[in-house]
Amino acid sequence: MRIFDPHIHMTSRTTDDYRAMADAGVEALVEPAFWLGQPRTSVETFVDYFDGLLGWEPFRASQFGISHHCAIALNPKEANDPRLKGVMDLLPRYLVKDRVVAVGETGYDSMTPLEDEILARHLELAVEHGLPALVHTPHRDKAVGTKRTLDVVRESGIDPGMVVLDHLNELSVPMVAESGCWMAFSVYPDTKMTEERMVSILKEFGTDRMMVNSAADWGHSDALKTLKTGQAMLAAGFDDKDVEKVLWSNPVDFYGQSGRLELNNAEVAEEYDGNSIKRGGS
Repeated sequence: MRIFDPHIHMTSRTTDDYRAMADAGVEALVEPAFWLGQPRTSVETFVDYFDGLLGWEPFRASQFGISHHCAIALNPKEANDPRLKGVMDLLPRYLVKDRVVAVGETGYDSMTPLEDEILARHLELAVEHGLPALVHTPHRDKAVGTKRTLDVVRESGIDPGMVVLDHLNELSVPMVAESGCWMAFSVYPDTKMTEERMVSILKEFGTDRMMVNSAADWGHSDALKTLKTGQAMLAAGFDDKDVEKVLWSNPVDFYGQSGRLELNNAEVAEEYDGNSIKRGGS
């Protein structure tokens, strides 16, 4: 099983996770910028953080044959802190870098007016830099937050095919499917989605524009949830091509729109050759 985890926070994971992921078939991943669990108090701390996403983490991943990419943004959890508004001025410096394959994760946490402003600016930056946008839907009031997110996406003028809404569930997926945006689901212990619920959604809505991620971070999470979802799909009657599409081809197609995707395996690069894929590896 060939796996591309389109949303995982490896900064908070160990090298044992990288080894286990490689053994499970994970060949590529995207690490979006996120909240570290404790408030950051100055803009300068983001410089070090973003530099780590572009330097140290690709090196760590390369030791296990995994191609590491990232998305850059001011996470919605931190968007309401007035001390951090200057982070938005840093983003253009990083959005031109190799291996930055999206703007994200942006979106909503508490659905405040400031989050409205920051989300809209992130989508403007995505359009300006020709990058996809990874958008976080709120964990509270999911349906309301998803509708509000789609309104901002439409107002921004960005091509919906360049946008993925993440952390979806049964309440939010129908409206996103109708919008033309991509749909992503975080399979996570105790909260968010389970493998069984994910399989039910795929049975109802199909595999087009669908992505599954582990969203593994410093919380109680599991970096192998992509593999376990693939196994659950097979057990439920999906075939190998269906699993390949959800766990590999769809993330490649979405993030490949950046023109910066790098895949380690030469055979894989040949299969997906074109403007969206670079040959070589980490």
